Amino acid sequence: MSKILLLLAAYLPVSAFAEGEAAAGGAGFEQLIFLGGFVLIFYFLMWRPQSKRAKEHKNLLSSLDKGVEVVTSGGMIGKVTKVNDEFVILKVAENVEMPMQKQAIAAVLPKGTIKSIKE
Repeated sequence: MSKILLLLAAYLPVSAFAEGEAAAGGAGFEQLIFLGGFVLIFYFLMWRPQSKRAKEHKNLLSSLDKGVEVVTSGGMIGKVTKVNDEFVILKVAENVEMPMQKQAIAAVLPKGTIKSIKE
């Protein structure tokens, strides 16, 4: 086993050097293809899904109306009682209303969710 490793260790540096010289002519084109692959992977796995989620969240915030049941990014559930440009007022309990930034709204809940949770 050690003889095989010794032979591989002796052969690998020579073969790596030989491959480096032979590939020097087309290395620029191969690097461009490799870089283009990384750009495509970055676009489809990171940038596109993130921009899609941001667009959906923006549409959700613009569609907020009075009486809608929502959950915040902190996990608080409440009913919207007033909507401003940047803030909403959430009724989280009887006689308890809290101002929240619109950006803190994570999702709109189906009607009756708060009632079903309290029961």
